[in-house]
Amino acid sequence: MGNSTGSTVDDLQAVEMHLWYKKFMTECPSGQLTLHEFKQFFGLKGLDSEANAYIEQMFRTFDMNKDGYIDFMEYVAALSLVMRGKMEHKLRWYFKLYDVDGNGCIDRHELLNIIKAIRAINGNENQELTAEDFTNRVFDRIDINGDGELSLEEFVAGARSDEDFMEVMMKSLDLSHIVAMIHNRRRSI
Repeated sequence: MGNSTGSTVDDLQAVEMHLWYKKFMTECPSGQLTLHEFKQFFGLKGLDSEANAYIEQMFRTFDMNKDGYIDFMEYVAALSLVMRGKMEHKLRWYFKLYDVDGNGCIDRHELLNIIKAIRAINGNENQELTAEDFTNRVFDRIDINGDGELSLEEFVAGARSDEDFMEVMMKSLDLSHIVAMIHNRRRSI
């Protein structure tokens, strides 16, 4: 019995992978997604400078081999992490994304710019705190040693304990519109 369930899961994953591949190759026939194509692919146009910088950082984080392109395997790895990854892996990935200068810590300025960018992309409606106030609150709550920087350990532990911060992170990489496109195409096949 276990094999039939595993087979069904494998079949579903194979179908899904095929649909991801078709979507990727339709949008990117060369098989390598540039930054410009990445923005078009995710419907990200006309962004302000902070949002644009965030998207560029996201692109660099997805571009695991740092060749300036996102190939299909990098695309699948990113989608898989975002959609199915364990929380620990997601939080580590978010940390890497938010640590713009790559020094192993997230400072207030980095987090503030990320929060502003997320709000610019997702809209500012229903925000009870300014981006600055939200950033200060996050640091007040999770910067345990008070050094003005979030280490990976503080970030992971803090994100797990602060629902508001976790929600912002989850919104920062909302790929629901891509998933909806894939599912809509699955139904039409």
